[in-house]
Amino acid sequence: MTTGRDSLSLERFTATVLDSARGWADLPADERRRRATLAAQYANATDLWSLTEAHTYLYGRAVGGLSPRTARSYREGGARFVEYALRSGVSLIRPEPDAGPLYTRTLEAAGLSPSSVRVHLASVRALYRALRWAGVTPLDPFSDTRPAPDKTAPWDKRHPYSEAEVQGLLAAGSLRDQALLLLCAHAGLRIAEALDLHWNDLEGDRLTVRRGKGGKLRRVKCSPSLQGALAALRTEITAPDAPVIGATQTAARQRLRLLAKKAGVTYRGWHALRHYAGTRLVAQTGSLEHAARHLGHSSIETTRVYAKWSDQTLNDALAGW
Repeated sequence: MTTGRDSLSLERFTATVLDSARGWADLPADERRRRATLAAQYANATDLWSLTEAHTYLYGRAVGGLSPRTARSYREGGARFVEYALRSGVSLIRPEPDAGPLYTRTLEAAGLSPSSVRVHLASVRALYRALRWAGVTPLDPFSDTRPAPDKTAPWDKRHPYSEAEVQGLLAAGSLRDQALLLLCAHAGLRIAEALDLHWNDLEGDRLTVRRGKGGKLRRVKCSPSLQGALAALRTEITAPDAPVIGATQTAARQRLRLLAKKAGVTYRGWHALRHYAGTRLVAQTGSLEHAARHLGHSSIETTRVYAKWSDQTLNDALAGW
């Protein structure tokens, strides 16, 4: 960690998030404040992220660190605010009380969705928690900041793929594509979880998600068709600890776009396959609890959106009018 004016080097603490967090935590309070103040004064986004990640790892709600996807979002969100502060003359150390609302309205005016604005605000709030921890400032211009409400109901966004669309994608894909599609559409895995899966995570008709959202571990039952796809794919693999799919999320998104185009299916991203799994489970079992357990939801309220997507009662009733 360096700036043009002063060295903020913690070079021996670079191997893991734990090492980086220990590097900041082991500093004497005055030295931690000095280094963090320099990072804020010179708007060094790299060092500010290092501080934020360390504090979040030690004290955040997701104890033990953020998921890779969330960490990337927080890092990018923090860097965006730092760039905005430089451009707008906002002091990171002594921000005006209106700095938070003004930044929020700027994000909204730029066309960001309500969910994206919330993620950006979460990243900046994490930054200011870290700055307060380091003793840089007692201020938090985002403490009373509220984003504009999302006027779109959850069930009107990110609709699941239909059964016909899932079958079309499967028919268009290779054996490897089919295994990944079913990991998301039947096992209900998030794409990051599916790509992180290794062969030694499979045992019988169960698979183990070791690094789920929030770092949670869970066991998931595989459907017979998923078991068949994995068994067929495994004939090509020899190493037991090899990744099942072995791809980046960027490559997976590009591949799904190609499959959707080939199958004549509207591209909705990988997460819509997880929505398909939840919707189908609720429709077939009538149980939010079953769907929540299969998908690893910590709150059944998260699962409730699938009841909206799967419920055809209202449509059937109106059809007879």
